[in-house]
Amino acid sequence: MNLEKILSISGKPGLYKIISQSKKSIIVESLVDKKRFPVNALNSVSSLGDIAIYTYDEEVPLKEVLQSIFTKEDGGEALDPNTDKKQLLDYFREVLPEYDEERVYASNFKKIAKWYNILIATGFDFSDTEKVDDESDEEVSGTEKA
Repeated sequence: MNLEKILSISGKPGLYKIISQSKKSIIVESLVDKKRFPVNALNSVSSLGDIAIYTYDEEVPLKEVLQSIFTKEDGGEALDPNTDKKQLLDYFREVLPEYDEERVYASNFKKIAKWYNILIATGFDFSDTEKVDDESDEEVSGTEKA
């Protein structure tokens, strides 16, 4: 499973994975309780693969932030998202030291911590979020006809 197929739906808690698509809606399944339901175009839906966090230099993809948390916690759960604001900001300064303090808020980090903990609880494997098949342009040699 990759982050492109994991969704956050505005107004609904938790994370969802895409099960099926049709012309007018998508069918999603909650990662927490496995309930399925349709989501139409009226809902604001974001793929975790499309989300990035502002830093002073660039935007860092969410998958890199989640990978940093995974590394920091040795595959365990992140800081409790309901902790106080100062602890939450200190935690994320360790994970993403260059985040833009004017455009990224504690509420953003709270969501990221919740999402990370949901992904860990469901067995998401952060170690292969970047696995890509290497296709080289090697020339295939064969017998030539003269």
